[in-house]
Amino acid sequence: MSKSVYSKDYKDIIERLKTARIEAGLAQQDVADKLGKPQSYISKIESGERRLDVAEIKKFAVIYKKDISFFIK
Repeated sequence: MSKSVYSKDYKDIIERLKTARIEAGLAQQDVADKLGKPQSYISKIESGERRLDVAEIKKFAVIYKKDISFFIK
């Protein structure tokens, strides 16, 4: 498996992350506020500029009220 930020698996995770945010009815700023981060933090994650780790995915799962498996299918 490639470790590239741009691998198909990683792109799929990012797409699921964006989908979950939209389904939750949250703007990037809303999520950033919940995490205590700037809006650019969310933007960079969703654009692939910043790589996520598992602990961060877990935080997003809680905010979006999704099981972590939703993101890593």
